[in-house]
Amino acid sequence: MTLRFYALHLFFLIVAFAPIKIFPGVSTMTSPFYQLEANDIVGDKISFETFKDKVVLIVNTASFCGFTKQFTELQELYKKYKEQGLVILAFPCNQFGDQDPHSNGEIKTFCESNFNITFPLMEKIDVNGDKTHEVFTYLKEELPGLLGSKKIKWNFTKFLIDKKGKPIKRFAPQDSPRSIEDDIKNLLAL
Repeated sequence: MTLRFYALHLFFLIVAFAPIKIFPGVSTMTSPFYQLEANDIVGDKISFETFKDKVVLIVNTASFCGFTKQFTELQELYKKYKEQGLVILAFPCNQFGDQDPHSNGEIKTFCESNFNITFPLMEKIDVNGDKTHEVFTYLKEELPGLLGSKKIKWNFTKFLIDKKGKPIKRFAPQDSPRSIEDDIKNLLAL
């Protein structure tokens, strides 16, 4: 076999496993984030493909937590940036101190009446353990916590995803939504 033969085969292997470009700078490869799905608080299935070209902030929430007041700041961010492409998804969870024991309907009523929430509330899920929702399995794998931990430590852990579906940054529960506004603005500007 000649060197030309090997070079030609190498070229075909590179082309076969490289992202296909239709236009310069545009890849047909889709982020795994856009393959995820979750039910909203009333049980309707939401495909994350609908969030293409949006900046997404995902938060595990609880109605009776010391951080519950963060709903106010989350709503402020959503109201301020939703027209620019910000989506906030709140996933209620009852795994930390039994701080969200109510039904999805009761959680929805609580959030809407106490915080005037207009961003999407999702169905109550688990973020750790055998029943971890696929959204949080993916996010924890992509953005592990302190010292590489794959666990969510408490309510109001936040994950910021860019317009291409790439998880960019993980924020601790004590990081207020206002404190991450610059990160959101930077991603919206891209």
